[in-house]
Amino acid sequence: MDKEKRPLHIRAALRLLHVYFSFARGMTMGVRAACFDAEGRIFLVRHSYVGGWHMPGGGLERNETVAEALAKELREEGNLRIIGKPQLIQVYFNTSTTTRDHVVFYRATVEQTAPRPPDWEISDSGFFSLDSLPAGTTEATHRRLAELRGEQEPDHRW
Repeated sequence: MDKEKRPLHIRAALRLLHVYFSFARGMTMGVRAACFDAEGRIFLVRHSYVGGWHMPGGGLERNETVAEALAKELREEGNLRIIGKPQLIQVYFNTSTTTRDHVVFYRATVEQTAPRPPDWEISDSGFFSLDSLPAGTTEATHRRLAELRGEQEPDHRW
């Protein structure tokens, strides 16, 4: 969903969060991962507050390492457990909402410990074959997958 098409109350809430983060954090940093199961399917989530299907992830908190944030976000958004060591792919500058955000992007093999029921944050989630991604999969997700397949050079912007 384009920023301009979001309902006014959602845009206002997101703006307030970013104003808060500008005081709480000089620069924001997030983590996302392309999470694949043993069958080679990718795990995607649909958030209640922003449109489209995304790879799971979230922001780093104070005193939290990237590895801790990655494990926490995958657990919270998908009941996912990382198998082995995740592969660092790229650090991207994300200007979609602010000019101070960076995304640390990983590729990980995961297993789901239990189905992830919908809640106030995650309205839907699941594993999808790479040749049949759900309608509404974000352009950023498509770009990251093309980079992982070697079809395009990694960009430095999310």
